[in-house]
Amino acid sequence: MVMQLPDPIKIVRRAGEVRLHTFISSFTDDNIANATHIIESRNKLVLVDGQFLVPYALQFRQYANSIGKKIERIYLSHRHPDHWFGLGAAFSDIPIYALPETIEFLKQHGQDSLNDHWKMGNLAPKSLVIPEAIALAGGEIIDGVKYVFDEVVDTEIDFLLTIGLPDVGVFIAQDLIYSGTHLYLTKHMEHWIGILQDMLLSDYDLFLPGHGFPAHKNEVAKNIEYLSVAMEAVGKGLTNDAFKCFMLDSFPERKCPAIFDIYMPRLFDNASEF
Repeated sequence: MVMQLPDPIKIVRRAGEVRLHTFISSFTDDNIANATHIIESRNKLVLVDGQFLVPYALQFRQYANSIGKKIERIYLSHRHPDHWFGLGAAFSDIPIYALPETIEFLKQHGQDSLNDHWKMGNLAPKSLVIPEAIALAGGEIIDGVKYVFDEVVDTEIDFLLTIGLPDVGVFIAQDLIYSGTHLYLTKHMEHWIGILQDMLLSDYDLFLPGHGFPAHKNEVAKNIEYLSVAMEAVGKGLTNDAFKCFMLDSFPERKCPAIFDIYMPRLFDNASEF
């Protein structure tokens, strides 16, 4: 029996010569609002990330197919399973690009991650897909659109691929930004704040997150505030449930509290991160 999931949220907006499609799994207490994206240019589609749960991954692929243009490629932003699990379920036939470090991690630990999620049953994919194409920092023209790729280290994850569309003012930040949801925190919060501060000074004005709705610079500033408050709480010695309660009370407007139980064992107990 397959669990009934809330319908995804789909957002479409135009930016210059491209259309941007954002597909969000859902906002619930138990889900973390995974956001995947499609850059639609004149003739082709470029996708970013593949969703987490199999039903959403299949719906994301169906939605991309419904646009009626060739899926040129898909970029995997980083190695957290909520971004790559869906690749094995719905995108094994599409060229997948990722940072070298992400590819190597999946080769070494991807199957372990699948095995660790066995309790998810049919919500988890049955197979692992390893990206074969390497994404490197620099610029590229795809179907007439300028893309700028960069590798960001030690923020929400050790290695993160970001994608800028400078001619239309769009920055695909993925897990550098959590839009309207609680953040997945790491020990690199101070460095993460510095990266976000640079984003505030950039020429980009629309930011596509890995969780939640497309956002503007006010959400970037709110993420800086969130990280600053979390750093202060950790500095005061708050851990585990006390830390969680403090952050929930400090940011009652943010959704998806399930993320605390995902990252707190790693933040406070030095557990491995598959």
